[in-house]
Amino acid sequence: MLKGKHIILGITGSIAAYKAAYLLRLLIKQGAEVQVVMTPAGKEFITPVTLSSLSGKPVVSEFFTANTGEWHSHVDLGLWADAMIIAPATASTIGKMAHGIADNMLVTTYLSCKAPVFVAPAMDLDMYAHPSTRHNLDLLRSYGNHIIEPATGELASHLTGKGRMEEPENIVAVLDRFFERKQSLAGKTVLVTAGPTYEKIDPVRFIGNYSSGKMGFALAEACAEAGAEVVLVAGPVALKTGHPSIRRIDVESAAEMYRAAVEAYDHADAAIMCAAVADYAPETVSDVKLKRSGEERVLRLKPNPDIAAELGHRKRAGQYLVGFALETNDEESNARSKMAKKNLDFIVLNSLRDAGAGFRCDTNKVTVIGREGKPVEIPCKLKTEVAVDIVDLLARCMNEGR
Repeated sequence: MLKGKHIILGITGSIAAYKAAYLLRLLIKQGAEVQVVMTPAGKEFITPVTLSSLSGKPVVSEFFTANTGEWHSHVDLGLWADAMIIAPATASTIGKMAHGIADNMLVTTYLSCKAPVFVAPAMDLDMYAHPSTRHNLDLLRSYGNHIIEPATGELASHLTGKGRMEEPENIVAVLDRFFERKQSLAGKTVLVTAGPTYEKIDPVRFIGNYSSGKMGFALAEACAEAGAEVVLVAGPVALKTGHPSIRRIDVESAAEMYRAAVEAYDHADAAIMCAAVADYAPETVSDVKLKRSGEERVLRLKPNPDIAAELGHRKRAGQYLVGFALETNDEESNARSKMAKKNLDFIVLNSLRDAGAGFRCDTNKVTVIGREGKPVEIPCKLKTEVAVDIVDLLARCMNEGR
């Protein structure tokens, strides 16, 4: 999957810099075109001549070439790249990246890069475990960077306590899987619903819930990254989309979300129903603000349309439908009942009893339950990473015709 890819390899001042030569050789062997960018400290550990001979390109380290005064454009490099890898990444460089301190060519290129960025930390254990380093890595994750850690060779969600740089062959394997994933939903259209719905009582009051929309928006981005055209039907949230393949439709009430979702599903290959839709709405809505009277007030509620059930009823051969279930008791039993009732292909179960899961969290812990086979447990990690796992499962089902 790396053949013909343009990759920036950033090298910093770490004793692990020797591994960068092996990494560079593996990338070239896979057919990638690699431009090396080094920090001044990186040149103290491995010579640019070695790296240049492997890549076939002059190594970029300074803003200007010493002899000719030629300017190296970090902007052009950032536009050229399909991916940027910083390996090894020292605590100093990680801190500069996290806080936008652009005092060298590598960090300036990072800040200009439009492509996905992968970071392979390398430092001693105490530095790696220090709260400032952990905070900076969390910041990089929150910006959408991928942190490659040595425990699993995967895009890990938590620090492992081991500061050594991941082995080059494992870094290449991560990149390979990333680019393979980018094609897993190519040519598909996916509907995603996200966030809460607000059901008006009067012009200033509503019935709602605590959903932030973070999980749904992460799913929309993950589907787009996998190559899909995405229709995101979003309730009232303060989130923004980033990928150009996402078409966003903003709604407020369950009735509005129902109409938008039904229309979009007719033209979609799959739908992920992640929104926390209100089950009920006030039977009547006041045109003016209701005044305090000192007396009890009865609020009569009517059921809202069941969006997932309607899509399950409309689902045609070859379409896929994924639901979410947030449960507080008898979790798996209730989720399986919902999956059958609404004709879902699989369901993602949240439990409010799990720490770091559910509403208003940046992390999530879920269980994916299908019609066949054992449930898949996804451990607590960032919602952006949970979204990638869920989309991988959906893509596998769609590509295998299950």
